Amino acid sequence: MTHGSTPALVAVPLLDRAGIARRIPHHGRMCLLDALCAWSPETVHCSASDHRDPGHPMRTASGLLAPCAIEYAAQAMALHGGLVAEARSPDVAPDPRPGFIASVRSVRLQVSRLDDVAGDLQVHATRLSGDDRQVLYAFRVAADDGRTLAEGRAVVVLDTPLPAAT
Repeated sequence: MTHGSTPALVAVPLLDRAGIARRIPHHGRMCLLDALCAWSPETVHCSASDHRDPGHPMRTASGLLAPCAIEYAAQAMALHGGLVAEARSPDVAPDPRPGFIASVRSVRLQVSRLDDVAGDLQVHATRLSGDDRQVLYAFRVAADDGRTLAEGRAVVVLDTPLPAAT
């Protein structure tokens, strides 16, 4: 890809919540993404509509607070990783790889809550660098009108088991 060009989007059928849940480690109500809108080897764009749901699993007494946008972005990153793995080995459906966010940087929250945002959330993530063990992504969560709600960078560490609880 040359500097300034847009990466070609991969032609795949759009995925719904069930298709997304098969590719990420989040299931049930914790699968927050509704649809895969587009993706390329470097980017992913998803949408979500459950942020206004009073029964949202991350909602507090104060509502769905803006830092929860990081979880939406993390799920888009996990989906992106699964899609890239499928593209590399189309005959083998890989299991979702366990991973966790090791750090977030330069996070800017433009709203205090997500549950009062009208319309769907538009969740974008761009892979900036990485290898098989860790990946750096930039992310942006926006309203349907294009207004940025949250943005930042995240390092995702893959296939590193967390210590068992004692």
